[in-house]
Amino acid sequence: LHGFGPTLAHEKLTTIHGFDISVETLRSWMIAANLWIPRSKRLKRPYQPRYNRDCFGELIQIDGSHHDWFEGRAAKCCLLVFIDDATGKLQHLRFCESESTFDYMISTRLYVEQHGKPLAFYSDKHSVFRVNQSSKKDTKITQFGRVLSTLNIDIIFANSPQAKGRVERANRTLQDRLIKEMRLEGICSIEQANAWLPCFIEQFNQKFAKMAFNPKDLHRTVTETAEELDDIFTWREPRRVTNSLTITYDKCVYL
Repeated sequence: LHGFGPTLAHEKLTTIHGFDISVETLRSWMIAANLWIPRSKRLKRPYQPRYNRDCFGELIQIDGSHHDWFEGRAAKCCLLVFIDDATGKLQHLRFCESESTFDYMISTRLYVEQHGKPLAFYSDKHSVFRVNQSSKKDTKITQFGRVLSTLNIDIIFANSPQAKGRVERANRTLQDRLIKEMRLEGICSIEQANAWLPCFIEQFNQKFAKMAFNPKDLHRTVTETAEELDDIFTWREPRRVTNSLTITYDKCVYL
């Protein structure tokens, strides 16, 4: 249990080894042995947190977390995280080699097919989501942005990591808890991890998700057919811009 925090260590010592020790007793032992730093001694956050949305499906925070997820058992990779802002509920996790447009498009399609269309995604200013190079700003929109626009899903850009605190905190929790769970499960590849992640998501949400302030679910039903979704989630190469307003597309490569 090297590197475990008191709560997770207690959970595993109880369920796996049958120990009868309270969390607080274990926490005090770990603090005394300098294995854990209590919250009272940690640095305070120098910013005002953003208030969460009221309804489930109103805003989904998305981010890619690059890390040594397999602790050397496989190459470093990226975990794409989709988390509901109102409830803290993990909606989708998927390991991939890099944080690319292609992988975000795959994950977004899996998301809408499973949950429906949220009102908006909340992201950083990664080039997947926003055109950042001045030489390309006449195109106005990225491939991922085009997909969201077609699906009538808004995208909002955070101005700082603190602004998307829900997903940033989830990333830190996952880099602690998910890594250790995969170690215990003996998972050694992206394929094994992605097949197992739905089980982890269910357990995580049972433990950490909260009720939304408003019980209404704002996800909208996907009315597009499979063929229409194939067309929407198709990579389209921009051919030229006419009067800096109209973008036409040429070569298409299906996902």
